[in-house]
Amino acid sequence: MNRTITVLGATGSIGASTLDLIRRNPAQWQVDTLTAHSSAKELAKLAREFAVELAVVGDENALPALKEALEGSGIEVAGGPQALCDAARRPVDMTVAAIVGCAGLAPTMAAVERGGTIALANKEALVSAGEVMTGAVAKHGATILPTDSEHNAIFQCLAGGKIEDVARITLTASGGPFRTWGAAAINAATPKQAVAHPNWSMGAKISVDSATMMNKGLEYIEAHHLFPVGLDRLRIVVHPQSVIHSMVEYRDRSTLAQLGPSDMRVPIASCLAYPNRMETPLEPLDLASIGELTFEAPNEELFPATRIAREAIEAGGAAPAILNAANEVAVEAFLAGQIGFSRITAVAQATLERYDAPSPSNLEDVLAIDSEARIRSAEALESAPLV
Repeated sequence: MNRTITVLGATGSIGASTLDLIRRNPAQWQVDTLTAHSSAKELAKLAREFAVELAVVGDENALPALKEALEGSGIEVAGGPQALCDAARRPVDMTVAAIVGCAGLAPTMAAVERGGTIALANKEALVSAGEVMTGAVAKHGATILPTDSEHNAIFQCLAGGKIEDVARITLTASGGPFRTWGAAAINAATPKQAVAHPNWSMGAKISVDSATMMNKGLEYIEAHHLFPVGLDRLRIVVHPQSVIHSMVEYRDRSTLAQLGPSDMRVPIASCLAYPNRMETPLEPLDLASIGELTFEAPNEELFPATRIAREAIEAGGAAPAILNAANEVAVEAFLAGQIGFSRITAVAQATLERYDAPSPSNLEDVLAIDSEARIRSAEALESAPLV
């Protein structure tokens, strides 16, 4: 078996894990296209290694460097947002959507509109454009394979089951690096502390989202669209060991859980091999050495992000897109040292209160809401104290 694949966001953590698995299974995959935002040299190195047909940078300013690095290779190069969408439309067997943030929305939609199979690692696409995207999936006959560890776990637990038999879906959360901290320490947390996740190795943005618990809030919204059981059947449980990645309880009270190492190569491998299985280089799970698995309810007083996300999906319409944009702006400001840690969720809440918009009916509406929400978030930042 040799299938073709495009990796959108090849130089990020999900892209790197995907290519690691492909590197270990060269007879199964032919990499057609790789994209990155601006890491031209790294992208060129990967493009040469995997002998791709096309390499694309989303930042057109990085295109000259990419051309120079791939000169004489015979690999086609392109740059800019439109080039990313064109890359996503290429007729491959699978497209891995791993571009971080709302920047990945348009390319993911392009892959959906082609009717392809998409391994979806960009949660912001479904958060911002949930109904628009699910409608497009149905219209164009696309297939979404969830790649987030929690949603992939649910997907695996639903194998052989019926969605109408589901009594409850539980998303597990590690609680992040500040789970046991007090309010004063959390308020004083630094970017370096926030990105030091206790279990997972991730990029800066998603690590901060994990620290605020906004990552779990966004995953709650995503799960609502991927697994339509109703909001009353979705819950979040803090599980510090990150061994159980999600659970599905059926109406007969049987509960299925997916367990595995805290490594994104597990859910990625599930998508790459679907409906089969493939080897990974990871050590088997040793429950005896782990010793115990513990669970607790989220502390929404110290970490209000899950409450804010739940209220956003209950409000519906444009609220989830506004929340996603506001969070991206606030996290960027925190990482730049412009605001304190606790202001991240405060800015998101303030933006939701400042801005209301009609429900989006297409991608253009979603992008317009995202753009305006970022403006309102910037205003909230300017009017807010640093802590």
